[in-house]
Amino acid sequence: MAKVPTIRDVAELADVSKATVSRYLNGSLALPPETAKRVDDAVVALNYRQNSLARRLSLGSSETIGLAMPEVANPFFAELADAVEEAASKSGYGLALCITRNKLEREALYLRWLDTRHLDGLIFATNRPDDGSLRSLIGERANIVLVDEDVPGTDVPKVFVDNVKGSYLATRHLLDAGHRRIAHVTGPETLFTVQERLEGYRRALAEAEVPFDASLVRYGSYDRRFGRAAGAELIGLARPPTALFATSDYIAVGVLDALRERALDVPGYMSIVGFDDMEFASLLMPPITTVRQSAAELGRTGVALLVAMLTGQTTASPTASSTASSTASSTASPTIPATVRRLPVELIERASVGPPRSGS
Repeated sequence: MAKVPTIRDVAELADVSKATVSRYLNGSLALPPETAKRVDDAVVALNYRQNSLARRLSLGSSETIGLAMPEVANPFFAELADAVEEAASKSGYGLALCITRNKLEREALYLRWLDTRHLDGLIFATNRPDDGSLRSLIGERANIVLVDEDVPGTDVPKVFVDNVKGSYLATRHLLDAGHRRIAHVTGPETLFTVQERLEGYRRALAEAEVPFDASLVRYGSYDRRFGRAAGAELIGLARPPTALFATSDYIAVGVLDALRERALDVPGYMSIVGFDDMEFASLLMPPITTVRQSAAELGRTGVALLVAMLTGQTTASPTASSTASSTASSTASPTIPATVRRLPVELIERASVGPPRSGS
């Protein structure tokens, strides 16, 4: 195998030092014409290819940001990744996609890439409760923006949707259809989005003077398998609910599975509202009423905040649909206030909601 030429080989052939070649190729040193020609001729003769990453690192930047997220198969995260890549590219940054599979060791790995300068900054999306380990890892580093899910106790810019309002709208819609026994099926109990969506659910019930019934709440995970299991449990109650709010469209699909396995109709037997407005929600039978949140807008706003930090700005201009709700100082990045952007949500009405079944 032929030897790959190095910067030392170029320096020896051009009769200059390695530092001279490096600085000349990086554009940080102007050489006399004759010397420059010798270096150029040596590069051509040796077919030398400069390590672009090493060059960028030598200048203090990798010109790359990372997107750490649990998975890419989920349409929500796929949409998020697409928007982050597009926004990063428009700002002059490459994107490193970092799939964590919701494991702390993988989240820690990508956070440590910031220490090696392989990444200039990181858009970070977790989907699991934190025991304090992730909070500590994030608190030790700068140039991080959290999107979608919070890591409590961290003082970095964050981009979330209005979870409370979305859950309130979903529950209010079921109440307006005449339902009073409304189940709430959601993710891990201590997760930020779970707590906020529960708050919106309880707020709507209280406003309608419907007592909160803990027996109609199921905590688990944002996936189809849990939705099927929770749906089966609720159907099996002595007084099953007439309606159900699933805080994820994937949970809603699982509930549909449980109902179909028992030949129970939606919305005739049970009305269902989801959360996310995944593309498949409109393709189900029946099409699912759901709360729309924009993963793309989360990504674009996250990149705007991160680029503002990386370029030394003191504020990041939010997109038209975002608002700032906090401006406390950030210990991790003192050049930009710790900011929470709240993006709007919208109830999308389809065919999965009807009046309560007779005799309920």
